[in-house]
Amino acid sequence: MSALTIALPKGRMADESLTWLRRAGWSPPRSVDDRKLVIPSIDGSLNYLLVKPMDTPVFVEQGAADIGIAGLDAVRERAADVYEPLLLPFGHCRLSVAAPADRPEHPLRLEISPRVATKYPRLAEQYFRGRGVSAEFIYLNGSVELGPLVDLADLIVDVVQTGETLRANNLVELREIMPSQAVLIVNRASYRLHAHIIQPLLRALQAVL
Repeated sequence: MSALTIALPKGRMADESLTWLRRAGWSPPRSVDDRKLVIPSIDGSLNYLLVKPMDTPVFVEQGAADIGIAGLDAVRERAADVYEPLLLPFGHCRLSVAAPADRPEHPLRLEISPRVATKYPRLAEQYFRGRGVSAEFIYLNGSVELGPLVDLADLIVDVVQTGETLRANNLVELREIMPSQAVLIVNRASYRLHAHIIQPLLRALQAVL
């Protein structure tokens, strides 16, 4: 039988993911090298994919990976139709609306549509529409905090952990949209076809949590 494929988000979350998977007895990758995108496990039972955090739910939903670890924010933004059996104890953050510190809180109620810079256009649009605010959304893949500083946007929607990046750029949180943390996700077809392999892996991980 071919090896199961696990998609991991590049960066810090990949390191934390592998720490917990090792504790659960999952076979670790032979090496961890960001330049390699497909890394077999030591015993050959697993293949690890290192992908951009926002892409992890896509790889799992589309069946390119059987299992993945992603942030809940990424899963909700992608509206991924995947099985979510376990929340994991890391990657804690929140998706929030922020604005320049020197302006009042009223931007959420601007008569003229506020411009919102974000990496999360779907979740941002849901939030503002739900509050009757007609906003213009500007998609940025990075440096979202720069938007208000150069008058590209009035507000931003982005993930916040400690708030240090916001403070360093004279921004303050106005509203929390959703809390987020790491979640283990499974392709629905894979869960049915490989239940005899996947379920023991999940039980082992749950035991160490």
